Amino acid sequence: MGRLAQTEGLTDVQREIVSTVRDFVDKEILPVATELEHRDEYPTRIVEGLTELGLFGLMIPEEYGGLGESLLTYALCVEEIARGWMSVSGIINTHFIVAYMLKQHGTDEQREYFLPRMAAGEIRGAFSMSEPGLGSDVSAITTKGVRDGDGYVLTGQKMWLTNGGTSSLVAVLCRTDEGHPADAPPHRSMTTFLVEKEPGFGEVKPGLTIPGKIDKMGYKGVDTTEMILDGLRVPADRVLGGTTGRGFYQMMDGVEVGRVNVAARGCGVAQRAFELGISYAQQRHTFGRPIAQHQAIQFKLAEMATKVEAAHALMVGAARKKDSGQRNDLEAGMAKYLASEYCKEVVEDAFRIHGGYGFSKEYEIERLYREAPMLLIGEGTAEIQKMIVGRRLLEEYRLQG
Repeated sequence: MGRLAQTEGLTDVQREIVSTVRDFVDKEILPVATELEHRDEYPTRIVEGLTELGLFGLMIPEEYGGLGESLLTYALCVEEIARGWMSVSGIINTHFIVAYMLKQHGTDEQREYFLPRMAAGEIRGAFSMSEPGLGSDVSAITTKGVRDGDGYVLTGQKMWLTNGGTSSLVAVLCRTDEGHPADAPPHRSMTTFLVEKEPGFGEVKPGLTIPGKIDKMGYKGVDTTEMILDGLRVPADRVLGGTTGRGFYQMMDGVEVGRVNVAARGCGVAQRAFELGISYAQQRHTFGRPIAQHQAIQFKLAEMATKVEAAHALMVGAARKKDSGQRNDLEAGMAKYLASEYCKEVVEDAFRIHGGYGFSKEYEIERLYREAPMLLIGEGTAEIQKMIVGRRLLEEYRLQG
């Protein structure tokens, strides 16, 4: 393990968990990731291995069968997994956003029913905010949940569900207007529903269809899907927290965790790109010597390493802020923005160091080059992060008088 991206102040347990995950990545993920990615194949054996390690219960409290670890521990594990193959970290991230939302906002019955099975990996989570026509404008969602007797009927179309096919529980954000005045702000008429379903594609439940995987440039292996709700009935006790109108706040709380995760993914992919770049620079010879001895390449390596270190530090700070019980939307936005931008730049520099070979599918950097752009848009675009950060700074530094 190199000098970069070290984290001070970890407990012995945290160090052991992260070290175990890193060993798993080196032995079980890196040797097969590129081959599976090129085939767009779901990493079944890898996921089974992570289940055996207990990673699906990493942040779930011990009383529900989890390990009860912190967001920082989770983020450091995600960093390691993304260093091996970013798609695998996506499988875990969506699961944990749902588990976190249940832990923070669920009723006692919901927590007791779902969390032990999620910790064991028996239930896999996905969450759904986005729709085909709205992009980053969450307040414009049109999917509706209408009260009908002892439950609700959900109708609408959702987009960009990570784990849409393999999940068995989806947290779905819908618009519910009961008890809210017509002129109420849009975010106050949103509700999160806990939708249980069978894994698979097609009509997986009456009124619920998962059409199939979306073919993507990168981020392959993990299934990204649409979801069509056509009169899907959901019991009233599957409203997250038991009260309508709280969905927007619940989702935003979950997304703060998700943004730390995406920052950690950016850190992991950037670390791997740096490893590949500095290794290749010492093997490849031009003009009678390794290209690592050329000043132009040394400058690139210095810039890459600095970006890896800076992104890691910001990500760790954002995770620790959330763990302390404080609001971390500013720090999470900064970390997600910087880590994803730096990841793209470090990957491109590693690609340039590889020269023509970087364009060949035989070399791992080709895969990273297609994976990095997803981080620029996942869990809110870079532009959305800058809006969040800018608004929060204006709150913090508001002129008095």
